[in-house]
Amino acid sequence: MKKFISVILTIALCVGALSVCVFAADKTVYLVLGDSIAYGSGLANPTQACYGRIVADTNDYEYINYAVPGHTTTNLIGRLAEPEVVEAVKKADIISISIGGNDFLLGNLIELIFNAMVLNDYSNFDAIANGFYNNLDIIIDTINANNEDAVILMQTLYNPQSGYLRDPYQKAADRLNAEIERYAKENPDEIVIVDVGTALGDDLDNYAADDIHPSAKGNEIIASETLAVLAVLGLGSDAPAVITTPGEDIDIPIFFTAFLDVYATVFHYLGLIYSLISGILV
Repeated sequence: MKKFISVILTIALCVGALSVCVFAADKTVYLVLGDSIAYGSGLANPTQACYGRIVADTNDYEYINYAVPGHTTTNLIGRLAEPEVVEAVKKADIISISIGGNDFLLGNLIELIFNAMVLNDYSNFDAIANGFYNNLDIIIDTINANNEDAVILMQTLYNPQSGYLRDPYQKAADRLNAEIERYAKENPDEIVIVDVGTALGDDLDNYAADDIHPSAKGNEIIASETLAVLAVLGLGSDAPAVITTPGEDIDIPIFFTAFLDVYATVFHYLGLIYSLISGILV
């Protein structure tokens, strides 16, 4: 009798273990790629509270985040060749991408702002936007080469600035967002756009103290926007976002961002002088 019961228990345990394995195998895999926004750099606890984590917790996805702070589109192309990232792409059902901001920020930012604000010259913006489009094409092709079935969510860029810097930053974001829209039109069904730029808007509470990244509130907004898109696609519920761990905003000394404001103020007045002199000479 004891042997019989032992056999029954063994079978039950095996069936239970098999059920768990099947359940795990059926779990939707959600992969986040890109830059510091995708990483959650506006938070002191990005691993627990960034928007990717919120999306995964809300829809009970298996969550993988291979975003790297500071990465440009060129860096992401290289990242997609790394073995662990290749494997993650192959198993992913949904891939969220945030990329492009550093294509501007990590270039000659001061020169770009000077040319825009003083000389009203945006030719370098256009060159960066063209390079962004070409790299985006490579990024999506690389993902498709490893997994043509994954749904790719492409986030638009936002503008975290106020004051004199807001206009050049908005023009930069608009140019990259136009390239994302162009790619989507020229390559139907390749990407699904998540309009993070519009969702975050110009409310400064949505941005961290570094004037670059989304705050805890901003991450929740990105998560909600992403969840809404996924619900429309039939890949998640339309339930409110689940905040398992509240986000903690980073604390940045004011001098960290003050130098750009100084440059912007100087360039603003130089631009006025340049316009006045140009008008007189004409």
